[in-house]
Amino acid sequence: MLEELRITGLGVIDDTTLPLTGGMNVITGETGAGKTMVVTGLGLLFGGRADAGRVRADPGRAVVEGRLRLVDPTAAAVQARIADAGAEPDDDGTVLLSRTVTVEGRSRAHVGGRGAPVSVLADVGEHVVAVHGQSDQLRLLRPSEQRGALDRFAGPEHEKLLDTYREAYTQWRQVEDDLADRWRNARERNQEADLLRLGLDEITRVDPQEGEDDELKAEAQRLEHAEGLRTAAALAYQSVAGGAEGGDDTPDATSLLGLARRTLEGQAGLDSKLGDLSVRLEEAATLMGDVAAELSAYLDALDADPARLETIYERRAALRGLTRKYADDVDGVIAWAARARERLSVLDTSDELLEELDRERQRLAGEVTALGERLTEARREAAGRFADQVTVELAGLAMPHARIEVAVVPREVGPDGADEVELRLLAHPGAPSLPLQRGASGGELSRVMLAIEVVFAGAGGPPTLVFDEVDSGVGGQAAVEIGKRLARLARSHQVLVVTHLPQVAAFADRHLVVAKDTGGAVTTSGVRVVEDTDRARELARMLAGLPDSDLGIAHAEELLAVAAREKRG
Repeated sequence: MLEELRITGLGVIDDTTLPLTGGMNVITGETGAGKTMVVTGLGLLFGGRADAGRVRADPGRAVVEGRLRLVDPTAAAVQARIADAGAEPDDDGTVLLSRTVTVEGRSRAHVGGRGAPVSVLADVGEHVVAVHGQSDQLRLLRPSEQRGALDRFAGPEHEKLLDTYREAYTQWRQVEDDLADRWRNARERNQEADLLRLGLDEITRVDPQEGEDDELKAEAQRLEHAEGLRTAAALAYQSVAGGAEGGDDTPDATSLLGLARRTLEGQAGLDSKLGDLSVRLEEAATLMGDVAAELSAYLDALDADPARLETIYERRAALRGLTRKYADDVDGVIAWAARARERLSVLDTSDELLEELDRERQRLAGEVTALGERLTEARREAAGRFADQVTVELAGLAMPHARIEVAVVPREVGPDGADEVELRLLAHPGAPSLPLQRGASGGELSRVMLAIEVVFAGAGGPPTLVFDEVDSGVGGQAAVEIGKRLARLARSHQVLVVTHLPQVAAFADRHLVVAKDTGGAVTTSGVRVVEDTDRARELARMLAGLPDSDLGIAHAEELLAVAAREKRG
């Protein structure tokens, strides 16, 4: 839940802090005082689009900070996301989020004191908060949004089914498009495939190996200088191991090291230092023996065969022929061949492949049809439950005879199924069933939308719900019922409500008032918590515009008492 929200330099708000509670938080104030800026600030804090036009010229930047307490069931997901950003919660289980926007339109985000992409705030916001406002009402009038809303209401199992359908649909469309493209561009594909096969045949005949050109170059260099290498290696071997032309009595390094070791070893009993040196000479002799063995093996392996050198020249010439055509080096030629084989599989227009693709297309089409039928059935079942729940809510919102219908009608198969979903309203018995935008007046539409939002919230979702004047156009007993439903939501969610209705504000667990100050050269607004008498005066202002009227205050206190009784009930 959001424990605190601080807004600086945004619209008419200069610098203010909103202390929030876990129940129902109501925000009221006169028109133009800046209530909407609170919702705008929330949007910025959770990754919304930055509007530089709302930033105050002085100080030239807007800052929104929020202290978020991580609570189940979203705590694990949020903690994992902020950990990805290199941040972590404080010891008390809270994390500080921040968003800064300058007058030039630059935007920065911080999570837990660390700089982070704005997308991190948006990801956190998806888990934490849902904003319901008049723009959402307009959004929900679109059929595609109504289908999406019904899918969310249907629950996680339905959404898994929808994901499975979308995966199958995507595969089906890919195979369908692939098959059509192979038929449509068969001639061009065949021409390109012929060229690739010619290149692959040439490369296959040569059969280059990775790193072969470097190995052949080194071997050619050894063969070209074989006599010089042999002379150097033989002289080195003679010096190390003895023998050869100088006779057996020619001193060599190994013999001299052995003599030195034995001489020192004989005197080691008199001075231990000479014993240590004799050990080191023994190690050197061992190393010299290894060198002698390797030199001997080198001489045995050194090949001066002119035929082998000619073979290498021919092989390198063949490799150069490939590198002139296909890549800069042999490894590049091998990579070109791999790409060519992969491309040939794409270009294939053989009858066998086309038949195989057609069978796969038909199989996937059948799978999409079967999943689509299951999806339609699941939507119809969810539509009945959804319509019943919204209708019950409407009865409590002074629309006792109204009824909601959710029509699931067939349409052309698409990525979201083969259904169109439309919310319809029967305003009273005998009235025709009409789409919401045509069947409801302004006040009725607000109540229908609030009923829908209440049902959505009851089906789960983020723990913090924000309602921005969704009670517009409502009054009287319906306003009281709206307050009741929001208070009921506040038992399981943190609820923030921006309202102009005293009947709704009376149900608040915390009442915040946005007050405008016009005393200075620039109009500014701030937020304060009202309680007891101040709260009654604010409700009196909302009721009749007379905050100091005794009659108005008495009416407000009565309203507060009624709300308190309803909440206890």
